[in-house]
Amino acid sequence: MLQLYGHPFSSYTWKALIPLYANETPFEFRSVDPGEGAEHGAFVAAAHPAGKFPVLIDGATTVVEATAIVEYLAVHHPGAAPLVPADPAEAVVARMLDRVFDNYVMHHMTRVVLAHIVGGESPDQAEIASAKESLRRVYRWLEDWMAANTVPPHVSLVTCAAAPSLFYADWVEPIPDDHPQLKRLRPELLALAPVSRCIEDARPFRGYFPPGAPERD
Repeated sequence: MLQLYGHPFSSYTWKALIPLYANETPFEFRSVDPGEGAEHGAFVAAAHPAGKFPVLIDGATTVVEATAIVEYLAVHHPGAAPLVPADPAEAVVARMLDRVFDNYVMHHMTRVVLAHIVGGESPDQAEIASAKESLRRVYRWLEDWMAANTVPPHVSLVTCAAAPSLFYADWVEPIPDDHPQLKRLRPELLALAPVSRCIEDARPFRGYFPPGAPERD
C-alpha cells in the first residue's frame, strides 16, 4: 500500500491528499508530527533533499515534491479523476497554472506566515505588505486569465494546487469583490469532497496559523 508522509494542516500535503481522495486510492497516511512518532520526521528528513513533506512511498519508489506526486499518481494509480489532461496542449496549460498557484499564490501566502513566525509579536510589516501586494497582483492575473480561458475540469492538477493555495491565501489577503471569477472558484473548490475532507481534518490545527485563522471556512 502507498504511504504518504505529511501533516494535515500543510497546504502542500493537501495537494498530495486531494488526488488520493479523489480517486479513492488506498494509502496509509503517516503524520509528520512530534506527537505521533519521531521516526516519521526522521524518514522525511532523509528522503527529501530539504527534509520537507509530502513524501510518497510506493513500494521501492520514493516520490518527493507535491506536483511530482500528483503526476506520479496520474501515471501509476489512475482513476476517475483525470489529474493531468490527456491532450498534450491542455496538459501544458494545467502545468502552467500549477506553477502559478504554487509559486505566486502559495509562496506569497507563506511569506506572510513566515513573517509572523520569525517576528513573533513584531512581524516585519514591510515584508507582509510586499507579500500581500504580490498576492493582489497574482489575483488580478488569475482573474484576467479565467475571464478568457477555462480551468481544467475537477479534479485535476490545477485543482490540487489551487484549492490549498486559495484556501490559505484568502485568509491573509481576501480575494477582492471585483474578482468574480476567482471569488467563485474558491468556494467551488472548497465544496469538492476531497478538498472538504482536507479542510475538516485540518480544523483542529487552526490555532497554530500564525497570523490567526478567521472564523469562517
